[in-house]
Amino acid sequence: MAQPQNPGFKPLEYWKPPKPVRHFRSASKTLSVILPKIGIPTSKVVYSPSVYSSYPKPSNPDLDDKRISISTVEMAKEYDNLNSQKRPWYDAKGWGKKAWIGIFIAFAIIVIVVVVPSVVVTRNNRYPDYTRLNYTLTDTYSGENFFDNFNYFSGPDPTEGFVKYVDQATAQQYNLTYASSRSSIIRVDTTLTNTSSVPNTSTGRMSIRVSSKKQFGNNNLFIFDVKHTPLGCAVWPALWLTDDNNWPDNGEIDLYEAINVVGDHPNQITLHTTKGCVMNVKRKQTGKALQKTCLNSTNVNAGCGVDPGPVTFGQTYNNDGGGIMAMELRREGIRAWQFRRSSIPSDITNGTPDPSTWGTATADFPSTNCDIDTHFRNQSIILNISLCGTWAGRDYYKFADTCPGSCEDQVAANNTAFRDAYWEFGTFSVYNSGAR
Repeated sequence: MAQPQNPGFKPLEYWKPPKPVRHFRSASKTLSVILPKIGIPTSKVVYSPSVYSSYPKPSNPDLDDKRISISTVEMAKEYDNLNSQKRPWYDAKGWGKKAWIGIFIAFAIIVIVVVVPSVVVTRNNRYPDYTRLNYTLTDTYSGENFFDNFNYFSGPDPTEGFVKYVDQATAQQYNLTYASSRSSIIRVDTTLTNTSSVPNTSTGRMSIRVSSKKQFGNNNLFIFDVKHTPLGCAVWPALWLTDDNNWPDNGEIDLYEAINVVGDHPNQITLHTTKGCVMNVKRKQTGKALQKTCLNSTNVNAGCGVDPGPVTFGQTYNNDGGGIMAMELRREGIRAWQFRRSSIPSDITNGTPDPSTWGTATADFPSTNCDIDTHFRNQSIILNISLCGTWAGRDYYKFADTCPGSCEDQVAANNTAFRDAYWEFGTFSVYNSGAR
């Protein structure tokens, strides 16, 4: 049978359609990475953006192998072009790593220059609110019964003085404590020498230390009338408050204290505490701060003292009749006012003291960086006159130009040198506010 002639094309059953174009769904940035490897001379390819593919395919083997349509390639390039356009400076999406580093540095500078100083200023300006308190009289120490309110201490001197503290019977025998309706006296012995029969001064001179039987806490106002401060080489007098049984855990408040005073000398008002009480804060006082750390073991046990100024202890102060020491012990802080006899406020004289009317305190120890409640508890009033010891003796005695020989020799041999070594007190009054 004759074969049919070739019609010029394959019969329908032999015809196959072209393979479908495979479109990638990769992100444009991935395509843009691939494109340079394809190496298509895009500028020479003619295509229609609306056509996904063209047939027959371009004769580029790279494109054929990747199965990427020309329209897809162009769309990826256009997307890359949009991303490469410059963004406005305020558009954070366009900021690079260096820009963010610069912003961080600028922010840090602003914090250091503006925020930190303001925080420091705010912290340094903190100050407690000494709201006015109404005080009521609770205790009075005066007249012939003055010493009935005190216990006599007769043990070794805790400050290592060349002194013999005596009991009440011995004190009365040698006339070292006595009281009248107008004043009370505490004095150093002036009768014995190191050549006397027993007792003598070979191991120290007799003197007095007494502590109030009652102890006091916060929200109390103390008014001390002091008519005469002790004078003399080797003499170390003090009017102070502490807890004898828990020192320095319960704190110490020195209101009158000086050493080796022959003429005039500034008084010293001082706190002694355990750790956690400092006065590097805002204070309102007329006195000069000597130290700011109250921890007793620092600065050779100096505590945080305040110098009230001239004519606050010594000969001139005594000649002027002394004055008043007022001390307010409260949660907000401890404040002391030292008034000379000629400038005592009338409300103190009238028995209605009001510290809010007294003006700036002589010494101010605010509670800003010192918890008064925990550092000062169970305070007894203590009156004493030590001799030599850790402060008045040793090197400190040598620094006193007017004091002869050694401290111990002065105490043992020179009984007449202690005629002015005495305290004279008027009335002590204690007021309580009842506040919590």
